[in-house]
Amino acid sequence: MTKFSDLNISDSTQLSLERMGFEEATPIQEETIPLGQQGKDVIGQAQTGTGKTTAFGVPIIEKIDTQNPDIQALIIAPTRELAIQVSEEIYRIGYGKRARILSVYGGQEIGRQIRALRNRPQIVVGTPGRILDHIKRGTMKLNGVQTLVLDEADEMLNMGFIEDINAILENVPSERQTLLFSATMPGPIRKIADNYMKSPVEVRVKAKEMTVENIEQYFVKAQEREKFDALTRLLNVHPPELAIIFGRTKRRVDEVAQALNLRGYLAEGIHGDLTQAKRLSVLRQFKEGKIDILVATDVAARGLDISGVTHVYNFDIPQDPESYVHRIGRTGRAGKSGVAVTFVTPREMGYLRTVEETTKKRMTPLNPPSEDEALAGQQKLAVSQLKEIVEKNELNDYRILAEEMLKDNEAVDLIAAAIKTLTREPDDTPVKITEEKPLPFRGGNRGGRSGGGGYKGRSGSSRSGGYNRDSKRRDGRRPGGRPRNR
Repeated sequence: MTKFSDLNISDSTQLSLERMGFEEATPIQEETIPLGQQGKDVIGQAQTGTGKTTAFGVPIIEKIDTQNPDIQALIIAPTRELAIQVSEEIYRIGYGKRARILSVYGGQEIGRQIRALRNRPQIVVGTPGRILDHIKRGTMKLNGVQTLVLDEADEMLNMGFIEDINAILENVPSERQTLLFSATMPGPIRKIADNYMKSPVEVRVKAKEMTVENIEQYFVKAQEREKFDALTRLLNVHPPELAIIFGRTKRRVDEVAQALNLRGYLAEGIHGDLTQAKRLSVLRQFKEGKIDILVATDVAARGLDISGVTHVYNFDIPQDPESYVHRIGRTGRAGKSGVAVTFVTPREMGYLRTVEETTKKRMTPLNPPSEDEALAGQQKLAVSQLKEIVEKNELNDYRILAEEMLKDNEAVDLIAAAIKTLTREPDDTPVKITEEKPLPFRGGNRGGRSGGGGYKGRSGSSRSGGYNRDSKRRDGRRPGGRPRNR
């Protein structure tokens, strides 16, 4: 591994990276940082979690002239959350240099952003719709931009932002450096590179780094109406420490989060219809462990930087394998192992085959536990919790009460009552989960594999929470002005 000290970085930037806990460069950083410092255009094909932000953030900070009040670097990101996250990381990278950084995005009062732009930020991070809005209003002058970054370019394509991006690029000086990062390279993204980049150097994370070898992958074959009960029984038998559940639509996220709450889990839902303050609040609670299961759409899989996620549940299988890799990439980080469970209806088994071909790894079929098995799993967990409390031997304040209770009750009955109190018993509270249509049939074996498989759970309390970024444009309009059911 290459150390940042080997990459000809200034002392102040090195110190900032050390303060962030970074010592060795990831593969994308090792290749991109020197090219960025040389002023070359770069196409970086890499996923979230590979260190892209630092890869383009370091060259930007190194080149920024803090005496120049113009916007010198413009970073375009697909979502508010990613724009905020990127701006925060670049702020930390440039801590010693004191460059002025501003993030602009839809959902925040534009007057506030206009006032902030008058303070002459040198680096702007924003979503396409809001950047274009400022350009049209004349509140953002880009004639001084020296570096342009397109982050998560394929996701911006999926969200209908290509026309906005082209319009922005037309307003940025042609004599500039362009860095484009994308997990995949579909035709329209390649066309942007051809039209707006000059002899770009391509940097790709090797296949080995893109695999998910340290994540145990399972699939549950179930009818649409059976998914939720199967999910809750899995949560009871193998309680995750921290988990994310992915659904296909905003409605799905809302309903699954609400249903989890009704069944006694700590669930919270987040999507584009909520205020930015609410979204950030839920994410903060999830990071702090106050809620334990995050419910999300595919868009939310990108840009989420949350450590400690032990389990990922795909309530709905994604339509493309790249999204699957992004989803399960939220777990198994920093050398730790993770677990991914995907629910698949019989008519969607063709998508499962495509995912397996992409990841070069077969998923293990998993039979969800029965109600009796789920109860037994919770009882076993309760016994473990009681034993742990006894081993800590911090019971002096309770011994007198215990001795008094033993005068009137059998010890076995008291222990049984304690186990019952700690056990999450099967809950059949009615919930509403609207059935979604299966994905369009993809050729292959419609029936697919079935059967059971081993599954390694983790001890700990069952948790829950929610998060979703819908497919609406950041400026509130639907791509192409047409309504779209998401």
